[in-house]
Amino acid sequence: MSGCCDHDDIDKADLQIKSFRRALWAVLLINGVMFVMEFSSAFFAGSVALQADALDFLGDTVTYAITLLAMGYSLQTRARVALFKGLSLGALGLWVYGQTLYYILTDQIPSYEIMGLMGVIAFFANLGSALLLYRYRVGDSNMQSVWLCSRNDAIGNLAIIVAASGVFATGSAWPDFAVATVMATLAVTASLRIIRLSLREMRAEAHEHP
Repeated sequence: MSGCCDHDDIDKADLQIKSFRRALWAVLLINGVMFVMEFSSAFFAGSVALQADALDFLGDTVTYAITLLAMGYSLQTRARVALFKGLSLGALGLWVYGQTLYYILTDQIPSYEIMGLMGVIAFFANLGSALLLYRYRVGDSNMQSVWLCSRNDAIGNLAIIVAASGVFATGSAWPDFAVATVMATLAVTASLRIIRLSLREMRAEAHEHP
């Protein structure tokens, strides 16, 4: 009976990995398409929040591809991939802080029409990605990092829509700056969580297999 149960557990784990891989491929495609769309429109809009979100799509596309390559490897390897994703997410957050400061100094007012339209499109893209990955939100650091990326992106898109409304109402770029700062903070916060979890997994794996 015990051996049979072990076999069932292995089958369930294999099914989960295959299911996660399919979901990742779908999300990778969504993010790749959205990067091209949003990055090209961000410069027309003159929006630091849109520009940051577009680069976030690119970062997600790259990290999802790395995640796919790491699947099937040991927990130590997967944790290292998650650590890389955590560090890159944190770097993105710091980059957004810098871009926000630059746009404040140049005093450029973004196009609220383009911001609003791309915010809505990106929100539904990230909402679909988050729903595809929802069941994996309590997995290892690798799975959790993917879920956190999509969740934060969907929240960020809602904020972009709010910022577009704020730019329209005030004729000022400050709503765009405020949202960019919030997005950067979300990225840094998620980055710290992923880094802590991946380091914990790496230490646990090293302790079990010295």
